[in-house]
Amino acid sequence: MSRIAITVNGQTLVGNTHQPLLEQLEQAGLQPEFQCRNGVCGACRCKLDKGNVAQGDAMAYLAVGEILTCRSTPSEDVSLEFDYQVSFVAKKAANL
Repeated sequence: MSRIAITVNGQTLVGNTHQPLLEQLEQAGLQPEFQCRNGVCGACRCKLDKGNVAQGDAMAYLAVGEILTCRSTPSEDVSLEFDYQVSFVAKKAANL
């Protein structure tokens, strides 16, 4: 597993090269929009400003420079731009 930097609307977090971006953003505490998780609805669409991803098959329309976070796995550092402010979700502390 390779560690990479994922920048979302100017904020950088640590990611990897084996999970779809949507899962990684959620694990980092971000709350991006999505509906289907399989490339049909297009709700997780964003602009890829920098870097490369492996984009899985999808049915949603994508303009040049756009990706679906549910179907994209980064292969190097990436910079993403959403048309909206992605909010953070407070993580619950584990009960010990």
